[in-house]
Amino acid sequence: MQPPLDGQDWLGLTDAELPVGEAYHWTVLPGCGAVVLFSGTVRDHAEGRDGVTHLTYEAYDEQVVPRLREIAGETRARWPETGRLVLLHRTGRLELGESSVLAVASAPHRPEAFAAARFAIDALKATVPIWKHEVWADGADWGTGAAAPTDAASVPSAPGPGSH
Repeated sequence: MQPPLDGQDWLGLTDAELPVGEAYHWTVLPGCGAVVLFSGTVRDHAEGRDGVTHLTYEAYDEQVVPRLREIAGETRARWPETGRLVLLHRTGRLELGESSVLAVASAPHRPEAFAAARFAIDALKATVPIWKHEVWADGADWGTGAAAPTDAASVPSAPGPGSH
């Protein structure tokens, strides 16, 4: 998975290991003094499920990038000073400690970078058709807390500096 040759958004879905370091470096721009990188990693527990051993992610592939594009557009509408934005998600089987999702945002100042990255990951979780299957010591099932996808414009910004 390679960054785009042009544009300010790197959006994608892959079954390969996510390029965490490369995503960070790609977002660094001369006019942006802040880069916020969120990496969602596979942990050993979930709500009411101890001993998680691995996760498997499935996606409605044809809808993922269009939804990510919508999130990028909404992020830029709310924080126009956003420099580069990365939204990448992985599918397939992931082991403990592996990154399943990246949301990286650069901006001239940290409040905007934090707000943009937070909104981007929250919107991704709420709007992109990706499902998580968990396997733990006593069983296996689809992830808890799933809801029908919504549109990015309806996702609220987190409260705090730089939120709109």
